[in-house]
Amino acid sequence: MRAVIADDEPLLANHLKARLGALWPQLDIVGVAANGIEARDMIEALRPQIAFLDIRMPGLSGLEAVQALSAAARGACRVVFVTAYDEFAVQAFEREAVDYLLKPVGDERLGAAIERLQRTTSAPAGNQSDELLLRLQALLPKAADYLRWVRASVGNDVRLIAVDQICYFQATDKYTAVFTADAELLIRTSIKELVEQLDPGQFWQVHRGTLVNLRQIVSARHDAFGRVSLTLRDRPETVAVSRGHAHLFRQM
Repeated sequence: MRAVIADDEPLLANHLKARLGALWPQLDIVGVAANGIEARDMIEALRPQIAFLDIRMPGLSGLEAVQALSAAARGACRVVFVTAYDEFAVQAFEREAVDYLLKPVGDERLGAAIERLQRTTSAPAGNQSDELLLRLQALLPKAADYLRWVRASVGNDVRLIAVDQICYFQATDKYTAVFTADAELLIRTSIKELVEQLDPGQFWQVHRGTLVNLRQIVSARHDAFGRVSLTLRDRPETVAVSRGHAHLFRQM
């Protein structure tokens, strides 16, 4: 069995590839695409039996990449969509009978998806209809629904910060600290509120009081006691990961 993975976040793509290698060593990962256009072209050229496609990617979304496939390529490939969206969207995916993985991908859910794929490998893959893909597209929140800016007070001024420029958020006694490459600011929005407002495909909660921008993570260091700390691209300090979230960085 051959498979491809498509995700514009290398950390997530590598994590999924590593877990698939551990849980399904017979599966041959023949390619990893960084966007929807690459995913479409890779599936057309390599004709894998399985494709793990992120929903939100540059160029084409995972749904659009499937729609853009030729009938032969689509008919030969089972698609497992990978989503960062909440369980309400996940329930909708289940009702539509399309398999999915919720980011960050856990071994238990991935194992269930593998079992389902293995049970059905002898049957024709079949086409996922355009009508079905359009209904799924309508269920997903739009990118504009996520928080794109935060307002932070600096003396008597208010500074507007794009979330893409934020390295991480960390809870303090009464406020939340916002760390950018060159500044540390305070906002009144709690970590709990930020979790609900930020794109879960971009920010991960790595501690009860910490949210990290995935694009900032360079490496994860594991010490002899099982503790994990993250090195970031634009900050000199490391960020601690709680034991409850350490599994996210098992393969780093």
